Amino acid sequence: MDNIFSEIPEFEILRNEPLSRHSRFGIGGPAAVLADTSDASAFARGLNLARMSGVPLAVIGGGSNLVVADDGFDGIVLRYRGSKITQIGNRVIAESGAELQALVDFTVDRGLAGIEKMTGIPGWVGGAVYGNAGAYGHSISAHLVSVRFLNSGEETVMDRDECAFAYRESIFKQRKDWIILSATFELSAGDAAELRRSADDIRRTRDAKYPPTMKCAGSIFKNCILTELPESASSQVPAEVVREGKVPSAWFLEQAGAKGIRRGDIQVAEYHANLIYNDGAGTAADLRDVIFELKDRVRARFGFDLEEEVQFLG
Repeated sequence: MDNIFSEIPEFEILRNEPLSRHSRFGIGGPAAVLADTSDASAFARGLNLARMSGVPLAVIGGGSNLVVADDGFDGIVLRYRGSKITQIGNRVIAESGAELQALVDFTVDRGLAGIEKMTGIPGWVGGAVYGNAGAYGHSISAHLVSVRFLNSGEETVMDRDECAFAYRESIFKQRKDWIILSATFELSAGDAAELRRSADDIRRTRDAKYPPTMKCAGSIFKNCILTELPESASSQVPAEVVREGKVPSAWFLEQAGAKGIRRGDIQVAEYHANLIYNDGAGTAADLRDVIFELKDRVRARFGFDLEEEVQFLG
């Protein structure tokens, strides 16, 4: 199936590539073919050819929120690796394959404010836009102007209001056939030294909770919007737990006894009920079992389903 890309030299082709190498959890079997390129035109051509081939196809990014099956993926996995970041006045354009931390550092170093609270969040810009990533009450969509993406093989630009951003949501989660190529942000002038101090403080706090070497996806479940919870659940939530209209999933999980649960090398942190990590040679099967057990416990106790932030492949 890798001969699909024989006439597109811009692609790097890896056969039977373990996807555990490309997932923050460090788990998952091989992809029959992993095809990478940083050329947007080549990526569009390869995507169209792969779709026409009828071979199973998946497009992934940096793998920070990806759970890959132990058997892997018997098909083609595509990645767009374009990672350029450019500045035009107070606007910054970042290709989707750029590390989110690289975007943070780029803006902070140039005294541009708005993205610094994203520091320490793993993954690529495309995935951050796809999932409307955020931290400390700020989401990446707040400063986004437009998104450039592939729609049926054609490059299309959509402005922020068309992207249907909500808490950890965007139109791209509903239209998985639309592949993000780049995003443009409008930022404000700030003091570079002060922005760096703020970013460094956030990084220290985040690294204490999610050490960079920890094989995890950060929080495994989305936080819960209070007004969307059933009364049976919302009535039990102490007022002091609610933050900006949201209830941390960790609160529900802690009440359900999630801390410290372990299956094989998959562990729920003793200090954070919404943090699941691979403590060694964990498997996707064990990870899924732990996720489902946590959901079952919360459903039994509070009468609703938590929603995963992670995406599953295979």
